[in-house]
Amino acid sequence: MPERAITYAVVDAFTDEPFKGNTAAVCLLEESWEEQLDEQWMQSVAAEFNTSITAFLVRADADAANPQFHIRWFTPVRESELCGHGTLAAAHYLISSGLVKCNAIDFLAKSGFLTAKKVVGLKQSSTLISPLQEACTKFLIELDFPLIPVVKCSPLEMPSIPETLNGASVELNSSEEVVNVRPNISELVQSAGRGVAVTGPAPVGSSYDFFSRFFCPKYGLNEDPVCGSVHCALAAYWGKKLGKQCMTASMASPRSGTLYLQWDEAAQRVRIRGEAVTVMVGIILV
Repeated sequence: MPERAITYAVVDAFTDEPFKGNTAAVCLLEESWEEQLDEQWMQSVAAEFNTSITAFLVRADADAANPQFHIRWFTPVRESELCGHGTLAAAHYLISSGLVKCNAIDFLAKSGFLTAKKVVGLKQSSTLISPLQEACTKFLIELDFPLIPVVKCSPLEMPSIPETLNGASVELNSSEEVVNVRPNISELVQSAGRGVAVTGPAPVGSSYDFFSRFFCPKYGLNEDPVCGSVHCALAAYWGKKLGKQCMTASMASPRSGTLYLQWDEAAQRVRIRGEAVTVMVGIILV
């Protein structure tokens, strides 16, 4: 492998403050997808960053209407099939750095075709504006992701839930209970699926509609600080419960984060908006 320098940025997603939200490293690879660096190298880089996700980008079709990038996401221990905050971080960096001059970017992932676009202040659709979103001082990134259906299991099909989550399959009674959850990580590793999400309604009078947390030790993350992809399921879940298409969600991890959601049941899509902050740029020498 010839020696070269690879540009990277570290971006905090779903926040307007450094050191909040969820961190992603974004690495821009300048070679074609067919000649990509091998998966073991990408996994080693992700382990070296040791942050929630490392996104690797390779430019794709130069003649497409929007700039296109192949994208792959790696946690410190394995590849991820879908990652919201890593995609938001990648789009934010490409646009804010001037590497992309357009306001829309298409990402080609193993899980399908994803679109991210820049939206600014009150130029957004009024149906999506919440008091928190209206106060945003920077541009937001809107992700267009596939809806993940929430399946109601029969008692016989119900996966085992760790005792430290009090038997909650998805929903707790309040945001306070969500904040106070202290799961046993060794129990979570034994649970079915890629992780366990807990969620509860926001307090009356809050600017939020619901609170959530996501635990995924199988992916090397005891708690994912702000998980965009889990809202592909939570948006529809809470949309039906609250009778809303547009919602504001809070991730109640110690780092915290805010997501603006629009659930489109007919199209089976979820649009997720959030801010981001670039906190570091550098070069990987290989």
